[in-house]
Amino acid sequence: MLPPHVIHLLIAALGGAAIGVERQWSGHADGPQAHFGGIRTFTMLGLIAGLSGWLWTLGATWLAALLLAGAVGLVVAGYVRASVADVDGTTEVAALVVITAGVLSGFGQVRVASAIVAIASLLLVEKTRLHGWVRRIADMDLQAAARFAVMALVVLPLLPAGPYGPVGGIRPRELWALVLFFSGLSFLGHVLRKAVGPGQGYLLSGIAGGLLSSTNVTWTFARLSRVDPSLGRPLAVGAIAANAVLYPRVLAATAVLNAPLAPVLARELAAPAAVAWLAVAVGGWLARRDDPSVRAQPDDNPLQLASAMQMAVLFQGVLMLVYLARETGGAVGVYTSAAVLGLTDVDALTLSMARDVANAISLETAATAIAIGVLANTLLKAGIALAFGAPSFRLYVGGLLIALAAATGAALAWP
Repeated sequence: MLPPHVIHLLIAALGGAAIGVERQWSGHADGPQAHFGGIRTFTMLGLIAGLSGWLWTLGATWLAALLLAGAVGLVVAGYVRASVADVDGTTEVAALVVITAGVLSGFGQVRVASAIVAIASLLLVEKTRLHGWVRRIADMDLQAAARFAVMALVVLPLLPAGPYGPVGGIRPRELWALVLFFSGLSFLGHVLRKAVGPGQGYLLSGIAGGLLSSTNVTWTFARLSRVDPSLGRPLAVGAIAANAVLYPRVLAATAVLNAPLAPVLARELAAPAAVAWLAVAVGGWLARRDDPSVRAQPDDNPLQLASAMQMAVLFQGVLMLVYLARETGGAVGVYTSAAVLGLTDVDALTLSMARDVANAISLETAATAIAIGVLANTLLKAGIALAFGAPSFRLYVGGLLIALAAATGAALAWP
């Protein structure tokens, strides 16, 4: 067995060699415009850095500092020379990363050093893909990401926690966190729609749309199937996918808002979720050949900030109504309000039950209320599919939603 410090030095040298191989392979170490170095230079650089870290642990700090200063000075000199013809400093920055990882390895932090080298190597190897991804970012997407960062990192910490006022009170920071939650969902849906593309089929489009509103997807696809009955089955598959997304979306929101409630709710939603995703698998297999392209729809507002703020205001109103229902009618009042709210918005239902009822009454009452709201929402969408869809759309989507409602009802009735 080799001594530990020898292993640390070998890992430091191998980390440099890994980066050096990529630099040599990519052509940056050869030719008239060659940069800092290739596999040999980087291997020795990693070894020097590892020696510096090891010497530091032995107390020879002056020698370790001298070696590090020489290595860094060599890298800087290489960049100054290469920048005369090319200002690209990727190779020199990679050399500094090798030095850092090598020193950490010399200290004995071999896992951290290995992780740094692995990430750096991946960034270097995936240059073409990363540059292509950046070129595909639209101005609108970049602006939306910057706005979301400001909303999350600047505005949220400045808001007071509360509560302020009667009937449960208003919590500004919590409401703004909900705005971020819904805006983040909108942005995620926007990114997924762009990743899916307009030609990848109604199945994936329905999944992306289901992240925002399965009711809207069901309504939109039902009307499209009436306009063009030949699209009935592909549109039905997309609507089924959107409705299947509802269950993991509700569970994910519940886990974020009230983690102990999630497993309790999962017992209520497991059966309909299993039926829905089985239908997605079967429907996707049946419609994979005749699924036409999805018509591209412009999206000029990835964050949907106005809608998110409206949702937060709606949630605050719902929270106050649920508070009154809980105070006056107990669990029965909560269940009644959940059924009514499920007809309009499952997200507001989930948020209010997870934040208020679960803590004020019990986890079981909150889970049952959410399941009742999901049942009411499922019946509403079944009515939409049956009333506005083409015959094939009514058969697939309407039949499935009725089956999902039956599965949810059975789960609620099961002791």
